[in-house]
Amino acid sequence: MTKSIDVRNPRTGKFDYVIIPPPPKLLAQLCNRLRRSQVRWQQIGIEGRVEALQEWKQAILAGRDRLTEALVNDTGRLSISELEIDSFISTIDRWCRLAPELLQETAKNTSIPFIALQQASVPYPLVGVISPWNFPLLLSTIDTIPALLAGCAVVVKPSEIAPRFVAPLITAINAVPKLRDVFTFIEGAGETGAALIEHIDLVCFTGSVATGRRVGEVAAKKFIPALLELGGKDPAIVLGSANLDLTTSAILWGSVVNTGQSCLSIERIYVAESIFEKFVAQLVAKAQKVKLAHPTLEAGEIGPIISEKQAAIISDHLLDAIEKGAVIHCGGKVEELGGGWWCRPTVLTQVNHSMKVMTEETFGPIMPVMPFSNIEEAIELANDSVYGLSAAVFAQPEELAIEVAQRIDAGAISINDAGLTSIMYEGEKNSFKLSGLGGSRMGAAGLKRFMRKKAFLIKTNSANDPWWFENS
Repeated sequence: MTKSIDVRNPRTGKFDYVIIPPPPKLLAQLCNRLRRSQVRWQQIGIEGRVEALQEWKQAILAGRDRLTEALVNDTGRLSISELEIDSFISTIDRWCRLAPELLQETAKNTSIPFIALQQASVPYPLVGVISPWNFPLLLSTIDTIPALLAGCAVVVKPSEIAPRFVAPLITAINAVPKLRDVFTFIEGAGETGAALIEHIDLVCFTGSVATGRRVGEVAAKKFIPALLELGGKDPAIVLGSANLDLTTSAILWGSVVNTGQSCLSIERIYVAESIFEKFVAQLVAKAQKVKLAHPTLEAGEIGPIISEKQAAIISDHLLDAIEKGAVIHCGGKVEELGGGWWCRPTVLTQVNHSMKVMTEETFGPIMPVMPFSNIEEAIELANDSVYGLSAAVFAQPEELAIEVAQRIDAGAISINDAGLTSIMYEGEKNSFKLSGLGGSRMGAAGLKRFMRKKAFLIKTNSANDPWWFENS
């Protein structure tokens, strides 16, 4: 018998929601049904799929209040949940606008006069998406929407830490007959995700390096593609020529938005010695003005730490840094308030790479700041990491910042700002090092990676066949 899973509310600490994972036989039947229905989904063409996604969007908008309430209960924050829904809706519209052109195929001439080439793209029949808890709605659909438009059937396994948003989405999916046969969510923990991989043709995973590695290994044994978006320890480099007011505001936002619970968060900051003291003073002054969203959702900008396990990791990193000589300028501890775990924006100095806070993913509103004496040292420090997701460089002129950015081992580097890849989707990027594997989820590749290429090689002139035996 499948065991139910109790789900904790991040604001109250109470276990007030229950999910029941599907038993293995039911999961297999579900995947088989989706796979059979995918044939019809592919046959209706991109116009039919766009129409179905737009119907789904309208059903979601009709039930937006219920979705917002569910997300708030999942994450404990209001404004970011509203932005998450807005971004999700705009993602549907963006891919519906781009997909028809991206999926067009044209005949091509080749280097051989009597052979013509036609290309076709064939979707993977069944895609599995395994998503995390920090942006539960957005990260469960960021791969799902382009996969559906490509013609795939999709099954999503969201995190068991934040599953409440699923029910409103299922209601909206069921309102669209063409969609409900090829798209659904399943609930469960890691065991359910592992079981899902046994029934799919491609897996998209967003989460930790440790789990992502296991997903990749299982996928390799099954000989199916694994698109892995994993952890980050994003650096920011601040040169002496940077605009300090702009830079401190951008880094504060990039470090603490969503309570720092983002793989794109700035997690380590390297600042030129000449401006180090001024930078720290401005950053601390601004960080102290950011308030907790407690006791009400509207009381401040910083929500609770969603995962109780992550709260323990953040606390461990802070204690490790303090024991090794770090100086806390503001914040500095994980607090229990009303049953939830909270952490105020924290600025540390006297840090170095012997500390966990400078080398391991913290996933909290923590800003360790370290000085450097020259650009070579800054680049060496930024690249001294097993991660390579994204980064930021602040300098004037812009050309100097770009010159530095070109030497950073990361897939996306924001220039004179932070976290721009979270709001701009056109730039294709790959994850470096342990931060991921597979094609870019941004740009045109975000849709095309769900397709397999076929080539039709068409002989057009039988008079020129030098390899025919009868002509030899």
